[in-house]
This record gives sequence, C-alpha cells and structure tokens, in this order.
Amino acid sequence: MADSIFSSTRRKFLQYGTLAGVGTQTLLKSGSVKASVFEGKEAAGMGEPWPNMQYRTLGRTGHKASRLVFGCGATLSGEPHDDLLDAAFDAGVNTFDVGFKHYYDDAEKNLAPFLKRRRDEIFLISKAYVPTDVDWDEEISVSQAKAAAQGWAAYMDESLQEMNVDHVDAYYYMASNNVSVVTNEEIYRAFENAKAAGKVTHLGLSTHQNAANVLAAATETGWFDLAMIAITPGGWYDWKDKSVLSGSPAMKTLRPQLDAARDSGIGLVGMKAGRFLAGRAWLGWGNPDAFNAHYDQKLLKAKLSEFQRSYAYVLEHGLDVVNADMQNLMHLKENFIAAATSADYFDLA
Repeated sequence: MADSIFSSTRRKFLQYGTLAGVGTQTLLKSGSVKASVFEGKEAAGMGEPWPNMQYRTLGRTGHKASRLVFGCGATLSGEPHDDLLDAAFDAGVNTFDVGFKHYYDDAEKNLAPFLKRRRDEIFLISKAYVPTDVDWDEEISVSQAKAAAQGWAAYMDESLQEMNVDHVDAYYYMASNNVSVVTNEEIYRAFENAKAAGKVTHLGLSTHQNAANVLAAATETGWFDLAMIAITPGGWYDWKDKSVLSGSPAMKTLRPQLDAARDSGIGLVGMKAGRFLAGRAWLGWGNPDAFNAHYDQKLLKAKLSEFQRSYAYVLEHGLDVVNADMQNLMHLKENFIAAATSADYFDLA
C-alpha cells in the first residue's frame, strides 16, 4: 500500500515537473500563457486524449488522406518545426502541403529533415505560381503561355531541390484565378513532361479568387486531380477582401458544384474555412459568430471553438479534407479534433 502511494506521488511529481519545465519554455518562446499550460500538460501526459483520425480517398489520386492536411507554408517559413510535424504524423496526419520559396521563404527547405525520415509514409504536395502578368479576366496569349509553362516547370525543379527529394506526389498551380491559364494546353504539357520524367504524379490547383469559375473550368478539363479551394460555411472566401465573397451563395447552395468536381475525380481540399472568423486581430476585432446562422443546434451546442465548428461544417458539406496552418501544438490539436470528429455533429442523410 505504501509503495503504491509512493509510486503515485512520484508519478504526479514527475508530471508536474514536466508540466512546469515545458510550460516555462513555451511561455518564453510564445508569450502565451494558454499555450504554455497546454503544451506542458501534453508533455506530462495530462492532456485530453487525441481522437482517432478519419480518412477520405482524394479523388482519382487513390490516396486515403487524413481529413486534416498539415499546411506547412507559414509554419515552416522561418524555421524547422519537426516537433509539430512529428506530433501530427504520430497522431495520424499523412498529408503535408507546402509551397515554393518565392512566397513561403524557407518552408520547403525546413521540411526536408522531416521528409528524409518520413517521405515514403506521407503524401507530399507543393505548389508555385504559374508566372504570368495576365489579369484574372484576361486571355493568356500563346507566347505568354509558353513562358508561363517554362517558369512553372522551373519552380517545380526548384521545389524538389529545396526539399531534397526527386518526386512530389502533387504539384499545384498556386493561387489560380484565370480560367484561360487553368485550361491552357501549353501549361498543362509542362505538367505532363514533369510527370513523364518522374518528378510528379498528380496535378492540382489552389484558388481563393474567382474560385467558382476556376473550379468549374478545372472540372471540365479532366486534367486536375486535386483542387484546394477557399470556402467557408457562408460561401466562397475572397482573399483580396479577406472576407466572404460579396453575393456568394452559402456553402449548402454550392454543394452541387462541389459534388460535380468530386464526381469528375477531383479531390477537394478546403482552406480559409475559419479565416474570416479571426478578423484582423491587430485591429482588435474579429467575427466569431459570423457563421452561426448556418449551424444547427447540435453543432452550436458541441464543445468546439468557433474555428473548430467552421472546419467540421465544411468537411461535412462537400469537402474531402481541410488544409490548416498550425503554429503550435495547441492549434494542431484543436484542428485535429475538428477534422477527426466532424461527422459526429451532423445528422446528414
């Protein structure tokens, strides 16, 4: 009996020591008391258990992806974060998205050490602009298309070098907003040539402006295996205005277009699902209740943050997976829980 009490007391002493040590380090690094307590509890084994991740096949890729995609761009732009990458992988995240250095600085380079250990166990996505001065509503010319194709292919080679890999599972036309670029055969041939050379398997695009027209065009071509779209419970997200697109139908109304894209073989990846809720923190305001009118009582009463609700909602209304930027362990676990449990909050036929 005495030994049991001693053992229990010693275990608690060690746990609290770990909590204090890790918490202090996190506080010094982040300045966030909330994050320091959270990470201290996680390290000490005193946190809530992580749920089992759920998976969805991404269109014609055949990849059974975790419903949470780790968006590495912002997180790794300045320094490596193998601690977060390993935590996500160990919990069940198997899909990682990054981007070229001309936007995300050293993100690809800082992902390389993790890839050296885990490359064969994950689905790797990167992306780059299709370099052209064509505005979103203009038509790309033949000469512009040739230059854009060469530039995008060169960016892919650069990405492979930064990540120290010879192959990426998917590479995107990043921030696509021009239909004539998306449907251009010259640019598509750049992908076909890279695929033939063994550099890439799947073509994708990301879009957060003119997204409805871009997704429709991508669906029509039959070329794209993945589309990462900026969409919220309230409708399309407009990157330019950092808001829900004016006049956009709600996501429920957009469901037929999303289903058409998925039926064509495109795996749908969400992004910016909760960005509008944050507002502009540096100005001291946000929009935490912006999407509540779209939720039923079951979701509103769930023990979720406003951000978790937005992720759960979009996942259960037309998306396969959601891409999220995670800057710390607390943020990672919050997003992980939303993606892993999204189906629990809806009574969908």
